[in-house]
Amino acid sequence: MPFGTKPDGFGGTINFEAVYTQLIVPAIEAVGFEPLRAGEEQVGVSHKSLFEPLTLCEYVVADLTTSDAQVFYGLGIRHALRSPNTVLLVAEETRLPFNLAPVEPVFYRVSPRGEPANVEMIRAVLQQRLEHTQDTVPGRPIYKVVDDFSGIKRLKTDVFRDRVKYSVVIKARLTEARRQGSEAVRAVEETLDPLNEQEAGVVVDLLLSYRATKAWKDMIALVAKMPPALIGTIMVQEQLAFALNRMGLRDQAEKVLLGLLEKRGSSSETYGLLGRVYKDRWQDALKRGEPSVAQDFLKKAIVAYRTGFETDWRDAYPGVNAVTLMEISDPPDPYRKELVPVISYAVKRRIEAGQPDYWDHATRLELAVLAKDRHVAFDALAKARAIIRESWEPETTVRNLRLIREARAERSEEVPWALEIEEALLAHA
Repeated sequence: MPFGTKPDGFGGTINFEAVYTQLIVPAIEAVGFEPLRAGEEQVGVSHKSLFEPLTLCEYVVADLTTSDAQVFYGLGIRHALRSPNTVLLVAEETRLPFNLAPVEPVFYRVSPRGEPANVEMIRAVLQQRLEHTQDTVPGRPIYKVVDDFSGIKRLKTDVFRDRVKYSVVIKARLTEARRQGSEAVRAVEETLDPLNEQEAGVVVDLLLSYRATKAWKDMIALVAKMPPALIGTIMVQEQLAFALNRMGLRDQAEKVLLGLLEKRGSSSETYGLLGRVYKDRWQDALKRGEPSVAQDFLKKAIVAYRTGFETDWRDAYPGVNAVTLMEISDPPDPYRKELVPVISYAVKRRIEAGQPDYWDHATRLELAVLAKDRHVAFDALAKARAIIRESWEPETTVRNLRLIREARAERSEEVPWALEIEEALLAHA
């Protein structure tokens, strides 16, 4: 929308700051979102402060009253990406181009002082439009990956660098920095100042590079520096929760994930991350000597992982975590026997499709350990070790394998080769 006070084309003026603060902001806040004015940082159609909010924000309200060229340019971008959740606002008597007539804009009256006159009524209409609009149009690659990924949800971070186009030079520098460690990644970030002028793809790659080097604190700090539109995306919120949990800030991680589930709906990845939070809280309680509290968190972890798997049967990762925790429960949960064949089939299909990742082979390894199948376990171990990407991945698998081994030892069910598997994986961490 325009800034400041502009002629209305009929001899008067319109105060667009009043339109924004009295109509648009209250309606957006009423539906639980944070208002962000595109182009507010710098004016110019080529600037990222216009492009990225139009791509990433869940809702857009566009005031077309003055037929401002930049507003129409931004509207064209938005309609090409996520048209159905774009609401048009326009002052009465404004003549819109004929091809926008079917869009049914929200009309508001303007007082002689140039401010919106029927504020309460229009605010209610605008709020209703925002509540009922739905996003059904695919967006450009950055949106499709960070906020609308249609594949197995945990894979969106893996495919990000391949699918999203951004600075080739910075991508190459971050690739090398990942090999060198977190200090090298920090050095790259220092060259990207001011961060809010960088492409969204660069910022997300930086976030994932900190994750690759286990720089959890840097991940949390980076999210706080991101533009609001990027902070609100599913990928960034999930990675924030991941880092918060790794820092031991479990309450905050849980709050982020539960908020994401409430706002965006069920996701195998979000539930998988929530299951990890509860699993860590279970172990925290055991270390504090609180067995009853620990038992409650163990049950919550199982439910979260199981719900994640049932949300998307293709995603074996939350499924194998569910059955592992069912196995180590006292007594073991009998439902695990029904889940294991389904999880085994899911991971088998992934591997046979020809593009398995570390987690596919790690899941097969974990299932083999659960089944006490030494031959399959060592075969899966070899394949998993060959495609480890980040050091925290085998550490996560070993943690589960250790839980299985220790629970079985307490039940006098020793598996002599189990420790050998763990040591071989840790050697590659």
